Amino acid sequence: MLEIKTIKFPRFSDHRGWFQQLWAQSKVVDEPDFVQENLVFSKEKGTLRGLHFQNPPHAQSKLVAVLQGSILDIAVDLRGNSPHYGTYYANELSSDEESPALIIPKGFAHGYITISKNTLVLYKVDAFYAPNAEGGLMWDDPDLAIDWQLQKGDKVTLSERDSVWPPFKTFKTPFTF
Repeated sequence: MLEIKTIKFPRFSDHRGWFQQLWAQSKVVDEPDFVQENLVFSKEKGTLRGLHFQNPPHAQSKLVAVLQGSILDIAVDLRGNSPHYGTYYANELSSDEESPALIIPKGFAHGYITISKNTLVLYKVDAFYAPNAEGGLMWDDPDLAIDWQLQKGDKVTLSERDSVWPPFKTFKTPFTF
């Protein structure tokens, strides 16, 4: 088990629309104490963000939920001595009623690619953004061999920063299992 948790809350619908709780601390054992909430909007299908992490002591646990559209979410275990070190976890998330949210613990690199246009993703994190602690890995690293479910000819849109992260084989983990 990679210790990535999925959480689902029921959606209550009526003639006006629907209501759904997104987070309740009592529903998750060992829940993170979230301190910051972020919204990320991506206009185009094929927008890739990641693979990101923050080094200790600013490492972050995250709750990731899709409010509009859909993504393929990727988390890579970077915890030293983990039996899953270097293993990735992939989960399709969407704004559909049946789609879960994810809780990704500290010690994982995280990223996603949008699989629909006009995608809105919500993040909750338990440590504030610390630019001096940020890190990342090459999204298409052959050693990680992540299946981004891309077809030949699919366009991928990256930020300049995400296009120059180093490969996994040069990474020295500061995270413990």
